[in-house]
Amino acid sequence: MNRLIAIAAGAGAVAALAVGCGSSSSSSSKPASTPSSSSSAPAASAAVHTANSKYGQILVDGSGRTLYMLTADKGPTSTCYNTCASIWPPETTTGMPANSGVTASLVSTTARTDNTMQVTYNGHPLYTFSHDAKAGDVNGEGIATFGGTWYVVGTNGNAITAVPSTTPSTPAPSTSGGGGGYNY
Repeated sequence: MNRLIAIAAGAGAVAALAVGCGSSSSSSSKPASTPSSSSSAPAASAAVHTANSKYGQILVDGSGRTLYMLTADKGPTSTCYNTCASIWPPETTTGMPANSGVTASLVSTTARTDNTMQVTYNGHPLYTFSHDAKAGDVNGEGIATFGGTWYVVGTNGNAITAVPSTTPSTPAPSTSGGGGGYNY
């Protein structure tokens, strides 16, 4: 249900932005910079950490917000600018990101065409999701938009595409005994 609400809210935001931006044109060869909730100015040093979620151990930023990757990105090159970047703010930095709980050699940066540096992990550019209201939210998982699908990132640097299965916790109540589980 939360995913449906997030998708509907995201679709509404995209539609509103498209209406507001539909008739503008730019002679610049670079995509326009777009303000985002996590980057009014790039963090001096972003951070990549881990946190537990229903998807297992995932990557989060220094504020505990979930980090995502986009399948449309090819290698470390981001394809998310303008409207995309306003909904999926890139995790940017001006220095090497701090990290803990991750493989440090997988943490890096890549240049964006808007002259900022984006944090990467295992070669994937990282983003937050504007509809994740607080640390621990994973509302962007599995959303297909902007030419690809968005996934949370595991500590191995790969997309997590499903909730991991768990071992059965409690056996189902027995219905034997003729009462269907009811006491008469």
